[in-house]
Amino acid sequence: MSAPLLSCHGLSRRWGGLVAVDGVSLEFQRGQVHAVIGTNGAGKSTLINMLSGEIPPSAGRVELLGQDVTAWTQPRRARAGLGRSYQRNTVFADFTVLENCRLTAQSRFQQPWAWWASAARCEKSLQAAREACAQAGLDAVLERPAGLLSHGQKRQLEIAMCLATAPQVLLLDEPLAGMGAEETERMLSLLSELRAHHATLLVEHDMDAVFRIADWITVMVNGAVIASATPDAIRTDPAVQSAYLGGHA
Repeated sequence: MSAPLLSCHGLSRRWGGLVAVDGVSLEFQRGQVHAVIGTNGAGKSTLINMLSGEIPPSAGRVELLGQDVTAWTQPRRARAGLGRSYQRNTVFADFTVLENCRLTAQSRFQQPWAWWASAARCEKSLQAAREACAQAGLDAVLERPAGLLSHGQKRQLEIAMCLATAPQVLLLDEPLAGMGAEETERMLSLLSELRAHHATLLVEHDMDAVFRIADWITVMVNGAVIASATPDAIRTDPAVQSAYLGGHA
């Protein structure tokens, strides 16, 4: 197996006496959707926040593309190839779909010395935005204000905004939350298409979707990993069934 695109080793986060994440070591490979599941408060979002650089770990390290990035800021990790979506929509409602993506693509093509040039007219940023929108299935609504999109389309837009930065790693925090059946199918299709060229960490509560899309599943309880294996192995793991799946697969 090739070297992981993203990994963490002994990653922990404490707030006083509260241990939110406790010694987690994981690897995320290109070509895999790696789902992290657990009940509310299991430490999943805190884990993503440490991997993305939003909060520092209390202990442990994070490696991105073979480099120790534990001390790197979130923007630096993003420029190095890490994309992230959030539980809540983070789109600019008054801007068009294309403009939302152009703004994120702009981070790849910064020209601070060209102070006279309009960033909105940067052809490289616009092209990257168009390609990301097409990849996310939004090429038919490029000029629509983001606030007028359906909930599912807004989630697609968030992923398009990630793709516009040309990431190799995707950290997706509950991308299926609040979706109906048709929107869920569309999102799962998109994640399948993205799998080959990315390492994807998926935090999700929809277990039917997780077992359909994930190549590997890690289960967290009280900040610690209790199991990390293939979906078939997770289904039949007694500890997982007792702690999370309700005693049955």
